[in-house]
Amino acid sequence: MAYKRVLLKLSGEALKENSDAILSADALDSMANMVKKIHDAGVQVCIVIGAGNIWRGKIAKDAGMDQYEADFMGMMGTVINAVALGAKLKTLGVPSLVTSAIGPVKEVNVPYSVETADKAMNEGKVVFLSGGTGKPYFTTDTAATMRAIELNCDAILMGKNGVEGVYDKDPRQEKDAKFYPVISYQEMIKQNLQIMDQTALELIKDKDIQVRVFRMDADNFVRAAKGENVGSVCKKGE
Repeated sequence: MAYKRVLLKLSGEALKENSDAILSADALDSMANMVKKIHDAGVQVCIVIGAGNIWRGKIAKDAGMDQYEADFMGMMGTVINAVALGAKLKTLGVPSLVTSAIGPVKEVNVPYSVETADKAMNEGKVVFLSGGTGKPYFTTDTAATMRAIELNCDAILMGKNGVEGVYDKDPRQEKDAKFYPVISYQEMIKQNLQIMDQTALELIKDKDIQVRVFRMDADNFVRAAKGENVGSVCKKGE
């Protein structure tokens, strides 16, 4: 494997695929087996999962809800997803720990701290970093970037729905979109590329942490962890 410690950034939709329910048994099985392959290869793994399969900000906006409450609903959704995938991992013999940046449910998770997460990964556990940053108004991109920095990760492996990596514009709408196999954080900020939010990019722009961006697919996560040529590599500029 190319990295010693990685943060996997999963979308909530990765846990449901085409299911009408918020979670799919097949999707959970696919994602859990992917994590197991990376873990069993000796890589320390932590995971940030979104909550798009459970809750979306657009629903709150359309309903006239305040963003403050809506964001906390999203953070609670990430806890549900983390507990679900963690439970599936345990059926495969992979030890895991769910941490939360918001109020813990003591039966299934513990409060997040750098010390707790770092110790668990050093013990061979997969650590879930749920609850976002614990504060409203921040995306899971920002949460993932903050945690990767705090926990000294070598890379963030980021699966995206519907795109193969980083482009200068949406390739699903623009046929002439330019693909970037390698791009610096500074260039992403300059071009205002939307693959990650600007707050996350500002946090990571001077860090020696790569972000690998690729189509959301279990095999792509494993390939990226091995350092194979998949998707785009985002990194600090020279």
